[in-house]
Amino acid sequence: MTTITLINGHPDPDPGHFCAALCEAYRAAAEKAGHTVHRADIGALEFGFLLNQREFEAPPPADIERLQARIGDSDHLVLVYPLWLGTMPARLKAFLEHLGRANFFLDTGGDSSGWPAQKMKGRSARVVVTMGMPGLAYRLLFGGHSLKALEKGILGIAGFRPVRDTIFGLVGSGPERRARMLETMARLGAKAR
Repeated sequence: MTTITLINGHPDPDPGHFCAALCEAYRAAAEKAGHTVHRADIGALEFGFLLNQREFEAPPPADIERLQARIGDSDHLVLVYPLWLGTMPARLKAFLEHLGRANFFLDTGGDSSGWPAQKMKGRSARVVVTMGMPGLAYRLLFGGHSLKALEKGILGIAGFRPVRDTIFGLVGSGPERRARMLETMARLGAKAR
């Protein structure tokens, strides 16, 4: 069975957001299938924005350290977030910056002249993005640039492979569409994908 870290990347801790429902559908199906799931909601975590390199090099906040340990013990990472202004919410980006502290994603071994060691090798990831626009429009018309940056520039460079994505567009278009999205998340959870 698979150990999964599931992160609700919505910055608002209100459990009424659709991202929270998607996370719950994934968690319930994964646990029913025998997988172990550790869930975190970034809206409930304590951290601020990093303002300089000195802060980045300092030890991370306790909430972040605990989550680093969970991810380090996991086989699979799932990150769910809403698209805001064409990208991830600023608090989610700040969270990922904190997560990268203490050489968690990459380790230069003190030598910045070489390629850093990818510390997430052997783990897979899935990114789930919700949005009001059609998902195909985000991918084709807008190029899905923010998703590509996350997949390649953060998760891929850290060593996560494969990194898969699921885009849920038109999330405000009605309960039938949302029910299908929740079913998709449950199928992914049951398979630990």
